[in-house]
Amino acid sequence: MSELTGPVHETPSPDGAMAADSLAILLLAAGAAAFNGLLMLAGIWQPLAWLAIMVSFVVLVLVCERIGRMVPLRARPVYERSLALGFPALVLLMWQVAGDSGLINPTWFPQPSRIAAGLWDMIVRYDRFSETSLIGRPWLIPRYFSEGGLAGVWTLLSESHVLATVSRVFIGFVLGAVPGILLGVVMGINQTVRLMLDTTLSAIYVLPKIAIFPILMLIFADPFGEGPKILVVALAVFILMTINTMAGVRGIDRVYLMAGRNYGANGWQMMRHVIIPGALPVIFAGLRIALGTAMIVIISVEFLRAKQGVGFITFYYWEVLNPEKMYAGLIVVMMLGVLLTYLLQWLQRRMMPWQQ
Repeated sequence: MSELTGPVHETPSPDGAMAADSLAILLLAAGAAAFNGLLMLAGIWQPLAWLAIMVSFVVLVLVCERIGRMVPLRARPVYERSLALGFPALVLLMWQVAGDSGLINPTWFPQPSRIAAGLWDMIVRYDRFSETSLIGRPWLIPRYFSEGGLAGVWTLLSESHVLATVSRVFIGFVLGAVPGILLGVVMGINQTVRLMLDTTLSAIYVLPKIAIFPILMLIFADPFGEGPKILVVALAVFILMTINTMAGVRGIDRVYLMAGRNYGANGWQMMRHVIIPGALPVIFAGLRIALGTAMIVIISVEFLRAKQGVGFITFYYWEVLNPEKMYAGLIVVMMLGVLLTYLLQWLQRRMMPWQQ
């Protein structure tokens, strides 16, 4: 038996690749440390701080990439979660150090520790002048329930800035999303309706919703009540959901439509089993965008015309030059956005189990 001879290219063994990655990690970390150390010894680290931070960030990314290659598959979720949570923690730590060292002005950019203290004070303090608090003092619910029943509990919770904002977002979101989805489906399957409304919706879409808020105030008998605030949120969500749903319906592969017709599906069956499921991914993508838009709109409205809400309290602390609590209000807005997005993702998993 004859053998073919030629150059042999050996693939590196897993142990060799891991050793190479470990060496690269050590070299990168040593290089970053040496670079920052030289700047400090030369006394120019602070003037070149942003350059040092950018270089360190690039090195950190390269190090994390090589660590990711070494992580076994079963530990991959832990590694990814560590990256997702570790980097924000690192940013907060750098912010704290930069404020303590004077790299940034702590008057306008207070350290995270001061912001956390301001947030805690907002949570536990009750403003007797406005009769409001941040989250409604839920620890007093047992006492208020024993004294006044459910009415007493509602009186307690109605003082909450967070509850005021969330209720406006939720009601406006539902009032805008449901008819928006229905109209979007109709526009997606009916060319006449689409041609009639597409241009009008596109024109209204580009209007800043905060700019039409004064017009909406004229519609209601109480222009300073909850009606205009909820309506402006509903209008923003309605436009977005109509456009996204129409795009989702029109983007369904014709193969699915042909298959449904070939199996004898009637109009309602096509809608239930083909059109709606086929458009759901785009609809939920639109819902996420609409939810973020609803939060932006309601915070903007609360800046301008509200006596209660997270936007109102954030703008109030800006007016009285209390940056710690102003930043704390912004953190509450971000936390609400994350929580509402997770709830929407939970609903998406329940309504689209085939994607799992």
